[in-house]
Amino acid sequence: MNLPKTLFLNDEKSELVILDQTLLPREEKYLSLHTAEETAEAIRFLRVRGAPAIGAAAACAYYLEAKRLNCRHKEDLMRELAVKKEVLYSSRPTAVNLFWALSRMERAALNADGTAEEIKKILLCECAGIIEEDKECCRKIGEYGAAFLENAKGVLTYCNAGALATTGRGTATAPIYTAYEAGKRFKVFASETRPLLQGARLTSYELSRAGVDVTLICDNMISALMGKGKIDAVLVGCDRVALNGDTANKIGTSGAAVLAHYYHIPFYVCCPVSTIDFNCPNGEGIVIEERPAYEVTDMWYTHPMAPETVPVWNPAFDVTPAALITAFVTEKGIFMPGELDKLRIFA
Repeated sequence: MNLPKTLFLNDEKSELVILDQTLLPREEKYLSLHTAEETAEAIRFLRVRGAPAIGAAAACAYYLEAKRLNCRHKEDLMRELAVKKEVLYSSRPTAVNLFWALSRMERAALNADGTAEEIKKILLCECAGIIEEDKECCRKIGEYGAAFLENAKGVLTYCNAGALATTGRGTATAPIYTAYEAGKRFKVFASETRPLLQGARLTSYELSRAGVDVTLICDNMISALMGKGKIDAVLVGCDRVALNGDTANKIGTSGAAVLAHYYHIPFYVCCPVSTIDFNCPNGEGIVIEERPAYEVTDMWYTHPMAPETVPVWNPAFDVTPAALITAFVTEKGIFMPGELDKLRIFA
């Protein structure tokens, strides 16, 4: 599969290299990031996005800050890194992988014995481990999820939960790629995903580049498509899953889930265990990021598409109730919404 490379750590040059996703699909441009502030800005402005990719980027930034700091003692290093961690925390509040990855990096440093230089080496290994584990998670999610596509003729995706959202082959796209590699053929419908068009700009770009039969649709066409019997399964990723199975994903996901439920189409959430927030009992505890009005009114237009006096509500995510989700596809297997607590041992 000809998949884009989302990010990588160039330790020799002390830089995190990311594919600037705000320029896709018209231009493939890589950016070099060196500080927590630069990385936080890249996350905030969606130059790098997708829960697993955000987590990996934050981990790399944390390591690079440790490497850059001239601290002789562990206590001094940890104090400085705590400040940088807060900078990264502030970039996006909904994606739990961001907090998971930074907590894991901090824990590795706190548990380490030795000098500041030895701790930096440990953080490099931890950072590399997060990236490699994400790639393996994507592969396993692909293997488990492909079983649901055995007889599919049409699959719907929403937003982008592909290679561009991870360091591997994606979460929701992984079963598609695995099925295609096994010789299965079906059509994928990518919903455009207003207002930032991740489905149009990213998913259709990524799938077509990989040789997948993909058709782009507007978000308000989902019901018509399902009503014609064109969809056999819905695959989505997510940014945070509550313990009861309520799931936060890109705004509009819950609407697609409601339609799938009405038309009796299975709705699968594909995610690594790291995206499950075991400390969040249900969707009411998930903080929903709200983004600027211009993303709705101006971003893709030559002229504003609404009067300046009209207020705009622009939540980045919504929460799909667990009752609308058929199953979760994780690297540890398939789990029903009420079974997620079984995965706590892997957190």
